[in-house]
Amino acid sequence: MMTSQGSSSDLVTHSQSRSREKGFECTVCSKRFTRARDLVVHSGIHSGEKLYKCHVCDKAFRQSSNLNTHMSIHTGEKPYKCDVCDKEFCQSGHLDTHMRVHTGEKPYQCHVCKKAFSHSGNLNSHMRVHTGEKPYKCHVCDRAFSTSADRNRHIRLHTGEKPYKCSVCDKAFRQSGDLNSHMRVHTGEKPYKCHVCDRAFSYSGHLNGHMRVHTSASPVHKCSVCKQCFHHFSHLQVHKRLVHSNRRPHH
Repeated sequence: MMTSQGSSSDLVTHSQSRSREKGFECTVCSKRFTRARDLVVHSGIHSGEKLYKCHVCDKAFRQSSNLNTHMSIHTGEKPYKCDVCDKEFCQSGHLDTHMRVHTGEKPYQCHVCKKAFSHSGNLNSHMRVHTGEKPYKCHVCDRAFSTSADRNRHIRLHTGEKPYKCSVCDKAFRQSGDLNSHMRVHTGEKPYKCHVCDRAFSYSGHLNGHMRVHTSASPVHKCSVCKQCFHHFSHLQVHKRLVHSNRRPHH
């Protein structure tokens, strides 16, 4: 059994040992380190000094590991590979974020409406729906937006810029989504399928119009003369011209 005196002696010895283990103390926050170089790196937090500079672009970092990661931008090295789709990344953190595409993980949840997101940035943007914050202003008309992407799209209304160009016919668009829709003219892709008859359409609006064929609701376009109903307004126009008018279509 250890005596009280022995316990006190051991505690002092232990404290002295711990002090020797971390003999380098920060003069600002008193945090201690076992190695002088760790203290030097830590001191950069307080001084803002960045000792590790990129010899290509002169960007500077506080830690050598951050510089090493940055260098992959210049070398093109992408050592982190997704084992699902083989996509490659230069940083392990980017791979971790990408994996949520496959897992469906959404760790960032809105505390107001419980909607979840796979990226913290998406959650931050979403929160402006609740706060009403619109920090991104148009320098031309002072209209404000909740995201920089929305502001940038709006700016193109003023500049007339259309940066998204079709590689087939050179038609240009202000938004990437408009270009993607346009490309179906060339590819013939029809991603919007009717779940009733499997007919497919290039655009969601065309599918919505088609769905009226299958609904049990009364057709929305009614002839004011004979009360006949039609699913499409264009069909009603043809009906009125052919049936209730003396005019005939030109051949």
